[in-house]
Amino acid sequence: MTTQTPPDRQAEAVVADLATAAREASRAVALLTRVEKDAALEAMADALLDDAGAIVAANAEDVARGREEGLTEGLLDRLTLDEARVAACAEALRDLARLPDPVGEVVRGSTLANGLQIRQVRVPMGVVGMIYEARPNVTVDAAGLGLKSGNAVILRGGSSAAATNRAIVATLRRALAAQGLPEDAVNLLDGGGHEAAKALMTARGLVDLVIPRGGAGLIRSVVTESTVPVIETGVGVCHVYVDAAADLAEALAITANAKTHRPSVCNAAETLLVHRAVAAEFLPKAAAELAGAGVTLHADDAARAYAAQAGVAAEALVEGDLDREWLALEMSVAVVDDLDAALAHVREHGTGHTEAIVTEDRAAARRWTSEVDAAAVMVNASTRFTDGGEFGFGAEIGISTQKLHARGPMGLPELTSTKWIVEGDGQIRA
Repeated sequence: MTTQTPPDRQAEAVVADLATAAREASRAVALLTRVEKDAALEAMADALLDDAGAIVAANAEDVARGREEGLTEGLLDRLTLDEARVAACAEALRDLARLPDPVGEVVRGSTLANGLQIRQVRVPMGVVGMIYEARPNVTVDAAGLGLKSGNAVILRGGSSAAATNRAIVATLRRALAAQGLPEDAVNLLDGGGHEAAKALMTARGLVDLVIPRGGAGLIRSVVTESTVPVIETGVGVCHVYVDAAADLAEALAITANAKTHRPSVCNAAETLLVHRAVAAEFLPKAAAELAGAGVTLHADDAARAYAAQAGVAAEALVEGDLDREWLALEMSVAVVDDLDAALAHVREHGTGHTEAIVTEDRAAARRWTSEVDAAAVMVNASTRFTDGGEFGFGAEIGISTQKLHARGPMGLPELTSTKWIVEGDGQIRA
C-alpha cells in the first residue's frame, strides 16, 4: 500500500480560505433565477470584449514564455488567445445564457398510493474545483457553466497560462460584482505549484467535486491523489477505421478533417486503421492528402509501402506510438485484416473517448456501435464532432471517459446533483 504525502499546510490554508468564500458564494448563486444568471452571463461576455486588449496582452506574455520554455506547437496553439478567440469565449457565454436552466428540473416524480408526492429535482453541486493545463478558454467555460448550473468554481489553471488566467478571472469577477453578485462565485487558485493543486484535491468537505482536464499525467495525478470526488476527463487516443465497405472519398474527407481540423484537441483522430481489402486504393491517396496538410505519418510496414507509392516517406511505428495522443500534426497508421481486427485494436489501444467507422455496411456499423466501448461512437462522421457545442448543449466543462455520473461531453446537467422532495399532508409510516 502506498501512503500519500499530505499537502503543504500553507497551501491548505490558502485553499481553505478560497473554498470557504466559494461556499458562501455558492449559497447565493444556487438561489438565483434564470433571468439573473443569464443577465450575469451576458455581463461577463460584455466584459470580456471590453477587456480583450488587456487579456490578449497578458496572453502574449504567456505565449512568449512558453515558446522560450520549449512548449510544443500543439500546446502553444491551445494556449494562444487573440481577439477572435476572446470573442468566441464571449459568444460561448451568450450561448449558455440561451440554454435552459438545469436547476429545478424534475428528473422524475410520482404520487404514491398514500398521497405522498415525491419528485427528484436537479440541484447545484456546490463548490466545483477545476484543474487544467494550457487552455485559457477553459477558464471562461468553467466560470460560465458553474454560474449557470448554480455552482461556485475554484479554477486551477496551468502555470503556462498564469498571466492570461489572472486577467480573465479579474474581468469575470468585476462583471459579477457589477451585477450585484458575489465575486467569489469565480475564484482563481494562483501559484503554489503542485502543493496548491494537491490541497484543492484533498479539500474534502470544502470542495464538492474536482474535474481535471488536460494530459494523461495531470488526469492520473488528480484521480490517484484526490480525496474529493472526481469526474475523470480522459485523454483522446481516437481512431478512424476505414472499412472494406467504405465510401473512400467520404473516408478521405473524414480522415483529413478528424486529424487536421484542429490537431491539438482531444477529439482529433490519432490513429488511422484501414481494412486490407481497400488499403491499396485508399492509403496512397490518404497519405498524399495528410502529408500535404503537414501530417507526419507513423505507419506499419504495409501502410508505409502504400504511402511510398504516393511519394510519402512515412516513419516506422515504434513501441508506444499506437498509444500516443499526438496532439499535433502526427498520426499513427495501420492496416488491419478485417473488422474483428479493428475492434480488437481499439479495445487494446483506445482510451474510451471517440471512435469512428467509415462504412456503407449496416451490419458492420451496428457491430461497431455495439462493441466499441467509448463515450462517443461515430458512423461516417468525423471524431471532431464530440463536443458540447456540436452536440447542441453549449459549452462543456470537459469530455468524461468514465462511466459513473457523466460520460461524454459534460454540459450543464452534468454539473448538477439531485435531491428528493417529498410533500405530504400528515402521512406517517405504518
